[in-house]
Amino acid sequence: MSLINTEIKPFKATAYKDGKFIDVTEASLKGKWSVVVFYPADFTFVCPTELEDLADHYAEFQKLGVEIYGVSTDTHFAHKAWHDTSDAIKKVQYPLVGDPTGALTRNFEVMIEEEGLALRGTFVINPEGVIKVCEIHDNGIGRDASELLRKVKAAQYVASHPGEVCPAKWKEGAATLKPSLDLVGKI
Repeated sequence: MSLINTEIKPFKATAYKDGKFIDVTEASLKGKWSVVVFYPADFTFVCPTELEDLADHYAEFQKLGVEIYGVSTDTHFAHKAWHDTSDAIKKVQYPLVGDPTGALTRNFEVMIEEEGLALRGTFVINPEGVIKVCEIHDNGIGRDASELLRKVKAAQYVASHPGEVCPAKWKEGAATLKPSLDLVGKI
């Protein structure tokens, strides 16, 4: 069963953001667009490159009204230590959520049980708390923030333009499609 078009499950976690520890719950993700990015662990190799890439694009996500949440099964204390010691992670301004019990990671079905780590899961959640994009990678494959940004823009466009869909490689301002009987077999 897919998580697409399902509502996020209740959770409570602690995150490190802007030099403080903050509470994050499912209510934190509602009322605006959210991106939740699961990664295996702090102090690793691919993870800081991804989180830094997101940090480099954070202002663009913010302009779209999107908050990003980075999540691993590390504690919020480990997130702070990583932030204080890594040049890449020092750039991160979005919350880094600690999930040491794995509850949140299991809610999003990205837990590797035998390792206690998360797969690289990316979720775009609409303001109602419904998952609109779900992408899960093997942990050896890094993600691209610019492609995620494109997907967020497409999800927002489709949400605000009922009856229209975004074709492959759609970019903001490009033509969309209006599915209809007349369109069948014409593409």
